[in-house]
Amino acid sequence: MTFTIPGFEQVRLPGADGVELTAAVGGSGSPVVLLHGFPQTHLMWRHVAERLADRHTVICPDLRGYGASDKPAATNPDVYAKRTMAADIVTLAASLGHERFALVGHDRGALVAFRAGLDHPETITHLGILDIVPTLDMWNVLHGTSAAVGYHLYLMAQPPGLPEAMIAASADAFFGSFLDAWANDPTTMPADVRAEYLRASAAAVTSIVADYRASADIDVTHDQADVDAGSQLAMPVTVIQQDWGAQLGFDAAGVWKAWAPDLDHRLTRAGHFMAEEAPDEIAAAVRDLLAR
Repeated sequence: MTFTIPGFEQVRLPGADGVELTAAVGGSGSPVVLLHGFPQTHLMWRHVAERLADRHTVICPDLRGYGASDKPAATNPDVYAKRTMAADIVTLAASLGHERFALVGHDRGALVAFRAGLDHPETITHLGILDIVPTLDMWNVLHGTSAAVGYHLYLMAQPPGLPEAMIAASADAFFGSFLDAWANDPTTMPADVRAEYLRASAAAVTSIVADYRASADIDVTHDQADVDAGSQLAMPVTVIQQDWGAQLGFDAAGVWKAWAPDLDHRLTRAGHFMAEEAPDEIAAAVRDLLAR
């Protein structure tokens, strides 16, 4: 077992298709599930989880393919589709007795949360999204030289073999570059936490690449099907982002409004790792979301 959130119990729980996930569980009250981003583990929620645990049962899983959770081989595109990863979370929560729960995700975890909100509207009561736009919109807004900020998206979208070999050959430098570039205040990520992110990511290169590759393939197909069907998120939604929509030349709030009629869109001065840089702000936003 890896180290986990202080005061939380680390457990193994069932996901979809026989996969098992590792999760930190703590607190008591109505359930809130928190999903981590790249290149991190459930540990990124340590500050926010502690702040929410006085009123809520807080569940922080490692996504499939990450951290201490199972890393199945990507034998077909469905294995790391966000649809499958969302089913993991619904199954995991049900195993703890929670048929309905609030869900908050950051980065890759936010893509999983978004898909869970669309696929399981009867299960997800409230949805929190940190620092993304949906997959289909992401590919649509990246263009020209501004797309260079997302070079890793294009690298990991390539056919199996070369991306995995390139990243594995310099895993600490590759994953560490994102921890450095995306943090406004690197001091908020202690050395032992950073080391854990790098260790966990280096051990999961193949599955992390498979997760990203799915977002250039099957996840786009699923998003487009929802656009064609006019599907929207039925629950209250809070989105918190840096103001990178303006930098890339698009209206991020407008993008989200098309998906989420009941939307609270907020900008933060924190960096991408906002749950670690500004935990009071993020915890307060989650409480506001749950009160809606």
